[in-house]
This record gives sequence, structure tokens and C-alpha cells, in this order.
Amino acid sequence: MKLATWNVNSIKARHERLLAFLARERPDVLCLQETKVLDEGFPHLELRGAGYYAVHLGQRAYNGVAILSKQEPKDVFYGMKDDGADEHARLIGARVGGLSVISAYFPNGGDMGSDKYAYKLAWMERLRAELDARFSPNVALALCGDYNVAPFADDVSLKDFEGSVLANPEVRAALERIRAFGMVDVVRPFHPRGGVYTWWDYRAMGFERNHGLRIDHVYATQTVAERVIGAVVDRGERHGKGASDHAPLIVEIDD
Repeated sequence: MKLATWNVNSIKARHERLLAFLARERPDVLCLQETKVLDEGFPHLELRGAGYYAVHLGQRAYNGVAILSKQEPKDVFYGMKDDGADEHARLIGARVGGLSVISAYFPNGGDMGSDKYAYKLAWMERLRAELDARFSPNVALALCGDYNVAPFADDVSLKDFEGSVLANPEVRAALERIRAFGMVDVVRPFHPRGGVYTWWDYRAMGFERNHGLRIDHVYATQTVAERVIGAVVDRGERHGKGASDHAPLIVEIDD
């Protein structure tokens, strides 16, 4: 099984790239983040023509998450149970075959000490509570997406990134509490020395200089993690005109 996650940073801007990626890689499941459209603007019909079902939680101009799959997704849920007045479209889940999949777009956090940073930490705590409420560590579950957290120092290319909202002890501890639900970072074993990034700043030739961060992840419960046989970042998708600032992350799972 091929499971992928990709922050497309606007599905309108990455429309043709998305279709080409699906045709080339043929993932069984693809999680998307930052679609930045309401549901009526999401290309359901085109994706169905390309052989994919899609479920989507959208928001105008911001956020937005989706799950694309060859099999029809079941047991779909939109957002967290405690969302209340939180209108951010950041979480969607579904069961695809025997695997439960979540596509998540964690908050960026803005600046240290800001309201946005406080929201990020609170959102991560809410996500841990959501996992506890919906799932057991014994089920086959994959949490895919843009976590906006670099878990280790070697997931960060520049010292300037350390201490930011993306890479500091507090936010890493919040991520560790999510992992402690019973999840495994399934990419790390294939790149134990780090230096593998999924995001590069558009500015200052970030990609060309390989000034990046590993902030896109697939965490999975043990029953899934023990069957993962490969994990790569599709750097080629970050090349060329009209690329997202994120590259797709692709994980292979032995059936």
C-alpha cells in the first residue's frame, strides 16, 4: 500500500501538479493540506475521473484538508468532536479498507508568545484528546499531514529555525504527547541521521540551498508501523515553476 501526504498550499494553484502526481505515483491514499477552498471549489469530479474518491473539509482561502483514495472511504468524520466555535478546517478522518487515516494541518503558530502560538499548543492537546476519544492504540491508524513541528534538531537545516514556533522544546513536548498515544514516526527509521526535509522557504532560494525543515509526517500505530517498508520525500515535486513550498511524503506499507 502506498500512503502519501502533501501540503499543496492551494489546490487551485497545484491543480495540474496534483493530477500529474496521482497519474505518476498512483498512491492508494493521499492526504492533502491547505487546499484553501470551500467544498464547492474542490475538484471532486476530476479526481473521480482520475480514479480517486475524495472527502474534503474546506475553508475559503485558508486551511482545508482532504483524503483521496482508490477505495471509497468509510466512517468519515470532519473536525474534532470539541470544535465548537473553532471554524478552522484542519482535520478530517476516514477508514480506507482496514486502515483509519487522518489528514491533519496543525497550526503554524505565528510568533513565539503570540495568541496563535497559544492556539497551536491548545490545538495539539485537543488532537491528543481526539485520538483518545475516537481510537485505540491497537487499531490500524495513520496520522498524516503537515504537523508544523520539526521533532529533532537534525530535522532543521539552519540554527535560525531553532527556537521558532516550529522547533522548540515546548512544541516538541506537545508532539511527544501525541506520539505517546501509541504512535510511531514511521519516516525516521529510514532516515536516522536526519537532513531530510519536506518544506523549504520560497524566499532566499531556500530549496536550492536546501534550507528546510521536516515538518510533514506520518505517525502510525504499531500494527501499521511494523509493516512500513519505505519512506521517501518526493523532492522532484518541489522543482520547477508553480511548486508548493512542501514536497509530498510517500510511505510504503506491506500488505
